[in-house]
Amino acid sequence: MSFLVDLLIVNLFVYFFPLQFELPILFHCYITLAWLLISLSISFYRIFPYTKVTQVLRLLARQFFFYFLILYAFIGFFKQPSMSRLALAQYAALVFFSISIIKLIIYFLLLSYREKFRSSLQNVVIIGKNKKTDQLIHVFNTRKDYGYNFLKQFFPNEEGFDLRQCFEYIVSNNVNEIYCSVSELRNSEIVEIINFADNNLKTLKFLPDNKNIYAKKLKLEYYDYLPILSLRDIPLHNPINAFVKRSFDIAFSLVMVFGVLIWLTPLLAILIRLESKGPLFFVQKRTGLDNKEFYCYKFRSMAMNKDADRMQAGKNDMRVTRIGKFIRKTSIDELPQFYNVLFGNMSVVGPRPHMLKHTDEYASKVDKYMVRHFIKPGITGLAQVRGYRGEIERDSDIQNRIKFDIFYIENWSFLLDLKIIVQTVLNLFKGEDKAY
Repeated sequence: MSFLVDLLIVNLFVYFFPLQFELPILFHCYITLAWLLISLSISFYRIFPYTKVTQVLRLLARQFFFYFLILYAFIGFFKQPSMSRLALAQYAALVFFSISIIKLIIYFLLLSYREKFRSSLQNVVIIGKNKKTDQLIHVFNTRKDYGYNFLKQFFPNEEGFDLRQCFEYIVSNNVNEIYCSVSELRNSEIVEIINFADNNLKTLKFLPDNKNIYAKKLKLEYYDYLPILSLRDIPLHNPINAFVKRSFDIAFSLVMVFGVLIWLTPLLAILIRLESKGPLFFVQKRTGLDNKEFYCYKFRSMAMNKDADRMQAGKNDMRVTRIGKFIRKTSIDELPQFYNVLFGNMSVVGPRPHMLKHTDEYASKVDKYMVRHFIKPGITGLAQVRGYRGEIERDSDIQNRIKFDIFYIENWSFLLDLKIIVQTVLNLFKGEDKAY
């Protein structure tokens, strides 16, 4: 909402001054795109409960420094000698003042709201006992505006300490975030905590020390003046990135629904019904965001059978009909999932959703399998365009699929989504061995 309000200000305030631009549509597109690209590059809208007001002011200064430069570049780039430089400066100053005031008001209102109503609380536990953990507990208990609800502290150096008891408490008390003092844990215990957090969708953060255990790029944040290391930074947890992806999902799925499905659905309804009795759509529960179940839609490609929810389609599967073979080979059977995208259950690009049976099976035997549920599942994904689609024949198939899914989650970008979509289309024309 803040992003949309800012865009409205950036575009409406143009008419408060005699800028004398000759191409209104071009100018509006230019300043809108400039604002979007700058905000994405500096994470202008990525504000956390623990973000200091000085960081907000720094973001405002950076945003408007680059916006001011790009704004004046319009005159030379599009050869607009008649544009008033003075009016442009006045426009930029008013926009800067207005957006700064609004951003600071929203920032302080949200802090006050969190402190007063304790909304959207994150349940947290701490593993460790030292000066830094005491400081962190003090921050949690005094800075109510941060939105954290401190539940319990575990003491690794005490006799009888057992990580399994920690894990049981975390699961049974719906803990969202785990904070660990690395200096009090053995490397084997740290690995165990990392695996537990990944497999149970818990956010894991470390109080930094000098132990050399970090093989990944870690993110450094400050709670008050206390440094905290976050194990996994997920780009799609950034609100502006999520907004960009959701906007694209809605636009793309509307094109597919009204451009393809509106005429293809009645045609397939006739062909599918002529060959076998049963409904047009195959509806099956799948696992989605945050391990929540949702109904996934496909065009029915098999004769009605009792094993549909238990057994994946294999090569030369006798259940697949003749029209079913064609629509599975061309992936047409997946097109109704654009309705899932519109409903918000899925995205155009993301890890493919699995049957509930397979989620239960792989969660217990494939390490880090649950990490893929940190974001919405997709109609296509990085693992699929790299050849890991369809039937799981060997353990390496699911392991490689998870590897690519996690890479996508940790390295998402809008350009990566576009690349995967283009590669998906190319693969459809080339044909895929496992499209059966």
